[in-house]
Parts: sequence; structure tokens; C-alpha cells
Amino acid sequence: MDPDVETLADDDVLAGDGGEAERLEAEAELLRNRLRLAVIDIATTEGKKVGMEIADPVVACIADLAFKSAEQLAKDVELFAQHAGRKSIRMGDVILTAHRNEHLMGQLRTFCQDLKGKDPCTGKKRKKSSKKDDNVTEI
Repeated sequence: MDPDVETLADDDVLAGDGGEAERLEAEAELLRNRLRLAVIDIATTEGKKVGMEIADPVVACIADLAFKSAEQLAKDVELFAQHAGRKSIRMGDVILTAHRNEHLMGQLRTFCQDLKGKDPCTGKKRKKSSKKDDNVTEI
């Protein structure tokens, strides 16, 4: 088991005393801390590549911005799925959230195609042709 999860499992907040809201807040804090560690690692590595050192407050701001952006993305994706009358999120919902960022949308579509084995991924269902169209012959 992951040591961070074990630590949280032993915490009184998650033991049932505080309720669901505290458990969710503790999980969000755990995710935020893991993201912060990942950002520190990435910033340090990239800084070394170009011979720079990045200040800790800058790294903390980048980590917080990335976390808030991910939270907003999650809310948007959930709303797109709800609007479509679904309880589950699909790849098309994720692609829709990137409609304002053409580069990101292109990368997401490429990723989707790679996952699906090079099938087009537009997030839209194709209409089946009707039997009337199949029986039409040209003269």
C-alpha cells in the first residue's frame, strides 16, 4: 500500500469522526501535496537543463495554479457529462473542455486515436444509415 494512503488511513479525520466532507478535503490535500512534489521535481530538472535555479515561491505558485486548473477542468468535464444526461465521463467530454485551446485539443484527439487504435475520435456518435438508403439503386 502507498505510504501516503496508509498515513491518511490512520488519520482520525478519515476514521469516520469528521464525516465525508473532511475525508474529501483530506484527499484533496493529499493530491495537492503530490502535485506540488511533482512540480518541484519537474521544475528542478528543467532548471538544471538550462542552468537555472527556480525559486521555491515560484514553484509553489505554479503547483497551486496547476491544481486549480485541474479542479476547474474536472468540474467542466463533469458538467458536460451531466448536460448529455450521463453519469460517466467520456473522452469526448474531455476533448470538449479543450475547445478554446486548439493545440491541447489536437493533442487530446491524437491521444484518443492512439488509445482507440487510430479510429477517429471526435466525441460525436455517427448516425447509422437507414435501410431506405441501402435499398436505393441508381439508374
